[in-house]
Amino acid sequence: QVTLVESGGGLVRPGGSLTLSCEASGHIFSFAIMRWYRQSPGKERELVCSINNDGFTFCQPFVKGRFKLSRGITKNVVNLQMDSLEPDDTAVYYCNLLQARDYWGPGTQVTVTS
Repeated sequence: QVTLVESGGGLVRPGGSLTLSCEASGHIFSFAIMRWYRQSPGKERELVCSINNDGFTFCQPFVKGRFKLSRGITKNVVNLQMDSLEPDDTAVYYCNLLQARDYWGPGTQVTVTS
């Protein structure tokens, strides 16, 4: 069993920054991929960024270089640094771990508004 705990969401003005953190615990394999998704009201959940065991990262084009995904001090922690936030970034952000099956965190709200 794997448990994911997210933190770092909140309210920020356009142009501001937030860092989301996700800590995974439990039986985690070395090949696990960790990802951040987001879901806005009325929209489907979409992938934001991912990182694999080798540290290779991928972010969707809509990020436009504004977000950076990295691992924390331990490999079971990933941090999503989000800069130049826009109102369209408003969503619930979910941490995901993929190893044989998907595991999800409960989500953390990010609201970008003036």
